[in-house]
Amino acid sequence: MRMLRFFILLVTVLGGLGLRQGNSQTANGKFLPPAFGGWQLSQPSEISKNPAVADPTNARLLAEYGFTDFEGATYTREDGRKLTIKAARFQDASGAYGAFTFYKTPEMLNEKIGDQGYSLNERVLFYRGNILVDAVFQKLSAMSAAELRELAELLPRPQGAIANLPGLPTYLPKTSYVRNTARYIVGPVALEKTGAPLTADYVDFSRGAEVVLGDYNVSGNPARLMLISYPTPQIAASQLTKIETARQAHQLGDVQLSVRRTGPILVLASGALSPDDSRFLLSSVNYDADVIWNENTHFTRRDNVANLIVGVILLAAIIGGMSIVAGIAFGGFRLAIKRFFPDKVFDRPEQMEIIALHLSDPGRRPQDST
Repeated sequence: MRMLRFFILLVTVLGGLGLRQGNSQTANGKFLPPAFGGWQLSQPSEISKNPAVADPTNARLLAEYGFTDFEGATYTREDGRKLTIKAARFQDASGAYGAFTFYKTPEMLNEKIGDQGYSLNERVLFYRGNILVDAVFQKLSAMSAAELRELAELLPRPQGAIANLPGLPTYLPKTSYVRNTARYIVGPVALEKTGAPLTADYVDFSRGAEVVLGDYNVSGNPARLMLISYPTPQIAASQLTKIETARQAHQLGDVQLSVRRTGPILVLASGALSPDDSRFLLSSVNYDADVIWNENTHFTRRDNVANLIVGVILLAAIIGGMSIVAGIAFGGFRLAIKRFFPDKVFDRPEQMEIIALHLSDPGRRPQDST
């Protein structure tokens, strides 16, 4: 028992120390590990909450995606190789994913690192949860990808709703899609930098809009598909009317644009497309609503009246059966004791005597009572 108490105390103390260490690391703003995969931190990392430190050119864009803090570090190995890492943390995983889609380029190769990753020569870009990592190797090796996978596993993971990724990118059709061209946008800065066919005035991000862009090659013609999602179909219908009015008034410039609404999503196709190709591209996006019915229908097994009656009958039968068994057991036990131990346990003479007062018999006296 003493050893058990000591073991429990030891586990509690070690757990508390680990928790304090993790909290201390988070409180200091550090989320990159001091070592991983044979790489060692060569000098103190650079920490900042200013997005301009992470990327001076796209500071406003990072802030738009919900940038919170930045950590830059340089790692070295025993053979002298160097690895430079820039990591930006965002308020949620959607922000990290959006920034990831902005920085990736079509010529990059897909890599199974973190939640999603791409590489080009010595540069590897990936995100894990709400952290975007840009790693540049001085020299690649056969184990470079595996080393970054180990780094991704050591990064802190967000909990709850902030770990959810946006669902709008899944509506981009796969047919004729040009790889690595999807862009997830949540504000006017990113919309302007990606060259969207529609300006922020007609998207209206103040109404909760989010945008996904993707390039396509339809019948040999380049095209761009733009999806705009709103919180409700009513808002989407209102914005569609606004866009159609501006198009009829030739306020959208020379952009050849076709528009369609499906639920709360506006689908816009731009490019030198034939009417058939434009309809094909627009019809490839269809909103699929998830219907949740949370009102009690009273069709469950527990709420069924017939099941309740059957349960009552079974309970009564069980109680009756237990009573019969208990009665037989008690009676059999009493008969067995009386047979093997007559007048010693049950029906002893002193227990069988009855005191009678004979109040109804006037001819007898109390002393005659037995």
